[in-house]
Amino acid sequence: MRIVIAEDDPLLREGLALLLRAEDLDVVATAGTPGEFLVAVDEHAPDVAIVDVRMPPTHTDEGIVAAVEARRRRPGLAVLVLSAYVEQAFATDLFSVGAVGLGYLLKERVGRVEEFLAALHRVADGGSVIDPEVVAQLLARNRRTDTALSELSPREREVLGLMAEGLGNSAIAERLFVTDGAVHKHIRSIFAKLQLPPDDRADRRVTAVLRYLDGDRR
Repeated sequence: MRIVIAEDDPLLREGLALLLRAEDLDVVATAGTPGEFLVAVDEHAPDVAIVDVRMPPTHTDEGIVAAVEARRRRPGLAVLVLSAYVEQAFATDLFSVGAVGLGYLLKERVGRVEEFLAALHRVADGGSVIDPEVVAQLLARNRRTDTALSELSPREREVLGLMAEGLGNSAIAERLFVTDGAVHKHIRSIFAKLQLPPDDRADRRVTAVLRYLDGDRR
């Protein structure tokens, strides 16, 4: 796995590089600005990019913008975005272009090494990951403002939250101590309540997750 790290804090940037190299992962480049990051993507053709949300010069959304541009330049590039806070607009903007090979984690998750590495590998394998704390906060906000989301049962909200974290049906079943069949039933109910009929043009799981991520902007 070839990795590029984009992080303007030199201590965190080098700490991430040391952590990943200790796990025998190939960190091919590190960058402190969006421009340096895009140059590194062009030069090294990485498999995965780890990108901070807030980067120079304004420390607003430069990391998200750079991540989207890097995916445009290198289709299939997996991106794991790190944020110090729960920033809904940034999460929604990132996942609005598709959820394959994308992750959004709070920086505090890096300190939980096993969880961080598991998320990194899931994204590299084409999955999606959203930090559980982000999921919890966004779901709590959005179920108050989106009528359809407010109709979900507590268990359905749990299932939707775990879907947002990137878990498949079997993993959700294990987490909730229920059968795969029960999870499938809950997901069908979620799709029905969110009025998401089968559509060859869209992944309903991704659409459902985006629906609740974007809930309080509706």
